[in-house]
Amino acid sequence: MMSATSTLALTHFVTLADSFDKNKVTPGVLGFIVFAVIGGAVWLLMKSMNKHMKKVDFEEQSDGGEAGTTASAAAPATEPKTS
Repeated sequence: MMSATSTLALTHFVTLADSFDKNKVTPGVLGFIVFAVIGGAVWLLMKSMNKHMKKVDFEEQSDGGEAGTTASAAAPATEPKTS
């Protein structure tokens, strides 16, 4: 059984189908190919990102490990020799 809303929606679609101009520009096959290539590229990028994210170590270092890195970062940098 159809409700009044669905009947009203169908009557609008029928009038839109009658007024459709077949000479208008549509995406066609080229639009589908471009959309498929973009979708494939996004899929490959997401797959690559997941592979790289699995390599990341999210565990924090202990306090003893941080003290060694801050001391080496505070050491003065040597100037490069110019000839």
